[in-house]
Amino acid sequence: MPRLHDHFWSCSCAHSARRRGPPRASAAGLAAKVGEMINVSVSGPSLLAAHGAPDADPAPRGRSAAMSGPEPGSPYPNTWHHRLLQRSLVLFSVGVVLALVLNLLQIQRNVTLFPEEVIATIFSSAWWVPPCCGTAAAVVGLLYPCIDSHLGEPHKFKREWASVMRCIAVFVGINHASAKLDFANNVQLSLTLAALSLGLWWTFDRSRSGLGLGITIAFLATLITQFLVYNGVYQYTFPDFLYIRSWLPCIFFSGGVTVGNIGRQLAMGVPEKPHSD
Repeated sequence: MPRLHDHFWSCSCAHSARRRGPPRASAAGLAAKVGEMINVSVSGPSLLAAHGAPDADPAPRGRSAAMSGPEPGSPYPNTWHHRLLQRSLVLFSVGVVLALVLNLLQIQRNVTLFPEEVIATIFSSAWWVPPCCGTAAAVVGLLYPCIDSHLGEPHKFKREWASVMRCIAVFVGINHASAKLDFANNVQLSLTLAALSLGLWWTFDRSRSGLGLGITIAFLATLITQFLVYNGVYQYTFPDFLYIRSWLPCIFFSGGVTVGNIGRQLAMGVPEKPHSD
């Protein structure tokens, strides 16, 4: 009888032990898995950084891409064309203002005479003078930095706006002198203005491209002016160089150097023109 009781007791204990065993084992396994997940979550970012894995958060990449600007082939407008248009508008406006002011001075001193039927504005000037001068200023101002780039000789002499403003003031002074200074003859006045124009180039430019473009602009502008005066569009008083005054090429030369310096200053920091493959 005792043996039967002992056998029954040992069987019941073993059965209860087997029933309690799996929960303990499952609890231990669950704890091990939780600990493993915690270790992975803590060490994951360091491992990703060590192996150079991409960032999980795409937001910083999106912000950095947006700050860096549009990529080639994107639908955004081209920055180079926008800057070119802005520079053209600024140069056109400068040419219009200079034409109105300087032409008014010439007309008041009876140096330039327009027919009465074409005088239509408050500045007593022909309507076509400001647009033509503005267009010429835009072309010349864009041509100077373009020629510098093609020649491989970037202009670095006095590249600041204070120097450009002084150059404009000297140009206005030369034009004012052509209308108000009285000399014994036009030859003396022409030589004086020629020296002042070369002094303007030497003071604010000193580049071979600037000198060559200034001479070319003066030559072409003088030919166009001769053609206009010959066809009776307007006229000069006391002409001594065919149909115009002999000092007029000096005004064109100094004007070309002045507008060229403005165009060069506006072109600073502008990205180069994109090249097509």
